Amino acid sequence: MQYTTNENSTDIHSELIAKFFHGLSNPTRFKICLALLDGKKNVSELVEELEVKQSQISNQLVCLKWCGYVSAQKEGKFIYYQITDERVRQMIELARQIVADNAEHISCCTRM
Repeated sequence: MQYTTNENSTDIHSELIAKFFHGLSNPTRFKICLALLDGKKNVSELVEELEVKQSQISNQLVCLKWCGYVSAQKEGKFIYYQITDERVRQMIELARQIVADNAEHISCCTRM
């Protein structure tokens, strides 16, 4: 999809960016991404680490993979997931820094 500078395309672009951030607003999806910052993991490893049901992990991985947050690679009988786009890693790290600087205000916000 190519973007132009007209008003309609700016709205579409803004909606896509908001949707991108919404992808990380689900706590399980975000925890999966955090776990994958340490390196590639399979579903069983994520289930054990996050203490979340296998079906929930698998369901959220489908979304994360489809939208480009993670990629999958089959190794033997297992599929390993990893964050392959360094920008996702950087974005998560930047978010952690911003939250650390603004934690009190974010936790008290009644508008989100």
